[in-house]
Amino acid sequence: MKSDIEIAQSVTPLKITEVAEKIGLSEDDLELYGKYKAKISDEALKKLEDKPDGKLVLVTAINPTPAGEGKTTTSIGLAEAFGKLGKKACLALREPSLGPCFGIKGGAAGGGYAQVIPMEDLNLHFTGDFHAITSANNLLCAMLDNSIQHGNPLRIDTRQIVFKRCMDMNDRVLRNIVVGLGAKGDGFVREDHFCITVASEIMAIFCLATDMKDLKDRLSKIIVAYDLDGKPVTAKDLKAVGAMAALLKDAIKPNMIQTLEGNPAIVHGGPFANIAHGCNSVKATKAALKLGDIAITEAGFGADLGAEKFMDIKCRKAGIAPDCAVIVATIRALKYNGGVPKDELSEENLDALKKGIVNLEKHIENIKKYGVPIVVTLNRFLTDTDAEIKFVEDFCRERDCDFALSEVWAKGGEGGIDLAKEVLHTLETKKSDFHVLYPDELSIKEKIETIAKEIYGASKVNYSPAAEREIKRCTDMGLANLPVCMAKTQYSLSDDPKKLGRPTDFEITVREIYPSAGAGFIVATLGSIMTMPGLPKEPAAFNIDVDDDGRITGLF
Repeated sequence: MKSDIEIAQSVTPLKITEVAEKIGLSEDDLELYGKYKAKISDEALKKLEDKPDGKLVLVTAINPTPAGEGKTTTSIGLAEAFGKLGKKACLALREPSLGPCFGIKGGAAGGGYAQVIPMEDLNLHFTGDFHAITSANNLLCAMLDNSIQHGNPLRIDTRQIVFKRCMDMNDRVLRNIVVGLGAKGDGFVREDHFCITVASEIMAIFCLATDMKDLKDRLSKIIVAYDLDGKPVTAKDLKAVGAMAALLKDAIKPNMIQTLEGNPAIVHGGPFANIAHGCNSVKATKAALKLGDIAITEAGFGADLGAEKFMDIKCRKAGIAPDCAVIVATIRALKYNGGVPKDELSEENLDALKKGIVNLEKHIENIKKYGVPIVVTLNRFLTDTDAEIKFVEDFCRERDCDFALSEVWAKGGEGGIDLAKEVLHTLETKKSDFHVLYPDELSIKEKIETIAKEIYGASKVNYSPAAEREIKRCTDMGLANLPVCMAKTQYSLSDDPKKLGRPTDFEITVREIYPSAGAGFIVATLGSIMTMPGLPKEPAAFNIDVDDDGRITGLF
């Protein structure tokens, strides 16, 4: 069996100019990064503004398990299937972080015969967007410490510096550090912290900004610290906005690559959904809506994280609305939720399937709360039995969900035809009545508790003393009208990764609250979730290499 990278390297890609022509873009509309990658120019995006929007399909999933689900793979395969049906479809995906690439989760190029290429470039550096975001983030940090060093004119309280440095790598030793050691000229000694780039507020701003003016406005609002009177100190106060924007000038243009079958894919931005808002850029999604009759996008992890944030943050901010949601599941993952060990998932087990399918049931209920029609797709494995498939199909249709099997990993677009037809049927026969879960006017606590009880199924929300204090401070600063971005484990509907299936009668604990004023949301951190992951005992980096001809190997 070929690995993902072997499959990707066996395909001869089209020139990106040929791919762009399929959705009406000329070479003049692109800024080329070699033969197979390009950015869409600002001028091209501006020309698209008067075009009508296509239909928007959101791909989400059940809670992830070690058994695998395949949300990105399904998104790509669905786009390829639409291509085979003669439909003008455009993908809008996130860029991968180097952290998971060298850690354990892998990249974000899809898998099998449903991938975007060049997958090595996408997973490693790509067009440099993440480096630009990292540089802008750390420039702001450097200017903050420089202001303190040179007399501290803004009267920054060094005990209340809240903006973190970042790097796009899993490096646990940087979570809590001390900086400024050495001579007097080496800075003020203080505690500092790192987050991974995809959890940086700059990443969130990057993905939510609509143009350069909006980007600079958002950057100016970033709260980096508080002064000795407890008042916020912003990036604007540090006079950092212009230089940060200069670093991001090219990065904010959406990137275009292609699927294995030569269909267009716009890949831009990449916040994690467990510790950030988990959606690709607004610019990319809006471009896909203009360039395709159908735009397909995905939101990270399960629907309790990515889809909730897509609806309550991205759609609210961008003024967009999904016409249909595809929920991806696997029989293996559902049986895992039903208590079957990973090494026994290949055996037919209808009892475990019945126990575990409650996880899917909750995600169906949650998407319905937003008024969006649903298609459930099973990412099919060879070990799935007819009885298991029929049980899941009947379960979904009883809940007014269209249903289709997906075999895109093994067959590419051909394996997604049934899914594409079901999505088209849903788009044609069921009208979306999209609405957000909660209004802006609710208090911060009311928003948190609405998400916790309505989406997760929690019975109660507890708050640490630090979270209570920060809720009051955010409210006093006039930020209570912002939506909430919940940072929690992706493995459970609760804040405890060990509670699989559909836990009930559980409580969650809000450990930390902080404002991402530039991004335009309040972050609530639950349980033990961290914004700087660590590498596993045997990281994926062990297996990655380059041969004498410069050919990368071991990258999935």
